[in-house]
Amino acid sequence: MGAIVASLQGSELDTGLNLDDISKYSAYWESARRLYGPFECAVTMKSGNADVYKHEIPGGQYTNLQFQAFSLGLGNQFNDVKRMYREANLALGDIIKVTPSSKVVGDLAQFMVQNNLTRETLVERADDLSFPASVVGYMQGNIGQPPYGFPEPLRTKVLRGKPKAKGRMGEDIPPMDFEKVRKQLEEKHGRPMKDQDLMSHAMYPAVFDQFERFRQQYGPVDKLPTRVFLTGLDIAEELDVS
Repeated sequence: MGAIVASLQGSELDTGLNLDDISKYSAYWESARRLYGPFECAVTMKSGNADVYKHEIPGGQYTNLQFQAFSLGLGNQFNDVKRMYREANLALGDIIKVTPSSKVVGDLAQFMVQNNLTRETLVERADDLSFPASVVGYMQGNIGQPPYGFPEPLRTKVLRGKPKAKGRMGEDIPPMDFEKVRKQLEEKHGRPMKDQDLMSHAMYPAVFDQFERFRQQYGPVDKLPTRVFLTGLDIAEELDVS
């Protein structure tokens, strides 16, 4: 933004924004990025790579997938995970990859690497495999109907008689009574609920409950500085929390 503001100063398109104020934001985000640097793909990815045209991993998912791979002990096989992402996508029917469908592809890709599967052996052994929950939910139609239909016989082998959703999932959902939900959440978690809490619960109920349990166990960790929250205090370091 600063570059745009500076380049337009004195012209008929002058933004009127103060460059000094923008520089303060730049300094803030520079320090923030240092704190979150360990979670960036730039830790291991030092250059651009055209293989996105092959694997089609969405940019926002790339870092998450890499972090998950390291968590699963597949860090040194991340190139295999990327290659298998393409195979998993094709096995699922070459679907549109956006949250949450992209996660389904990523989960299946890592599952295939862990179990040394190819696209062909995935289908052959599907009757005996324990698939990730996201893949089963996708095959049930829980996140919608893919434009080209579900892949067979993989779908039948994955579901093994589980129910299938028809049409768009939201079509038959009754309107949400927010005040009723607010009361239920306040009784469940023992605190007043803001509108933001209701929205979080409506979109991600399981994640919201997990977050509430985390807060109840560890307290208001949002009061901690980011560095302390992520890495902990140094030996003999003290911290006042207010």
